[in-house]
Amino acid sequence: MRKIEAQMNAAANASRDWSSANTSVHCHDGVSIVRLHGNKIAEVGEDFITLFDGGWQSHTTKSRLNALLQFFGNGGERVFQRDFKWFITADGWTREFENGVTLA
Repeated sequence: MRKIEAQMNAAANASRDWSSANTSVHCHDGVSIVRLHGNKIAEVGEDFITLFDGGWQSHTTKSRLNALLQFFGNGGERVFQRDFKWFITADGWTREFENGVTLA
């Protein structure tokens, strides 16, 4: 995990605002909103995480989402790419990635 991703996770976990380079975390009503280049890529609450691609299915976006899933997920969740399409896998299922997918 990259240093910036570890800092992002720590800020989201502590529900504190944080920003570095192209990544930021802003907290509102107990939900940490993670942004990459100003585009929302995740919402992290006490018992859920909601994922977005922010309009860009880039390597960096995928890396940030996977870092969040590694820290806040239940284990085994990840976003991956196959044949230029994004997919998400969790709890024994795999499906095409869609914005707003929530994992609890």
